[in-house]
Amino acid sequence: MDLNDMDYILELAQTRNFSRAAENLFISQPSLSYHIRSVETELGVPIFSRSGRGAALTPAGEQFCVTLRNVRQELKAAIEQAQNFGSRYTQAIRVGMSCRSALFHLPEVIHSFTEQHPDVSVTPVFSPDHSLELFLKGETDLLFAMEVEIRQVPEIQPLPLYQSPICLITLPDDPLAAKKRIRMKDLTGHTLMVGGGSPPILRHVQQRVLHDTGMEYFTSADHDTTLTNVAARRGVCLAPGFLNDHNPAFAWIPFDCPETIPCVLCLHRDDRRPLVLELAEQIRAAEQALPQSVT
Repeated sequence: MDLNDMDYILELAQTRNFSRAAENLFISQPSLSYHIRSVETELGVPIFSRSGRGAALTPAGEQFCVTLRNVRQELKAAIEQAQNFGSRYTQAIRVGMSCRSALFHLPEVIHSFTEQHPDVSVTPVFSPDHSLELFLKGETDLLFAMEVEIRQVPEIQPLPLYQSPICLITLPDDPLAAKKRIRMKDLTGHTLMVGGGSPPILRHVQQRVLHDTGMEYFTSADHDTTLTNVAARRGVCLAPGFLNDHNPAFAWIPFDCPETIPCVLCLHRDDRRPLVLELAEQIRAAEQALPQSVT
């Protein structure tokens, strides 16, 4: 079944008359009948019941056309977008990220890069749980990642970005928020949230804090849940600094520990497109010249 077949079925479903549908479609009635029967044969069920008064949708046809209308609309939109893209752009570069704050200066880079290359489309692709999977499938061209996530993956060429600090998240009115740096002893008496997909380096720091302070703790499923729990005054949290989206509802204070989280920008090892390499270098330069602020 192709686009024409979709249009033939939907037009006949609307007019319920072969002659009128054929006229509206600018094809002959025998041709319309042939295409409808071909689709019914392909599906293995009748879409229309024929009579001397015209054509009526069968129960299966009714259900089929409901879905078909939605598919046709989405396909039409996709075709129009592709045509618009083709008339304006010659190349598309997609940058995969787990969160917007990971490449905090990407908007500035996109603005300057597309001014230099107006025929190139640069699109961020956000996928908190599947950004690496999308990259490996070739659905993104560049990828922000923690170094630990992409070790031993031969298809990836990592470029160092920055060392993300570990920070404490609390509310702005918490006395801890007034400190320029949080030390382990400052956490005594507080409740610490742990887990939530924390990278190994952070889990190591969390366990050391719990062991040395004896503070209470509980597990939080993910970063958004953690922020909700912080806002509900259930506890505080240690998190990678690159997650800081500078929301004034929360205070992010550097934690005094030697560990940092190495972050990289990934390319496909066999991708040598000059513009992809140029964009990667501009992203790196921006992130390294203007590091993530946690104050």
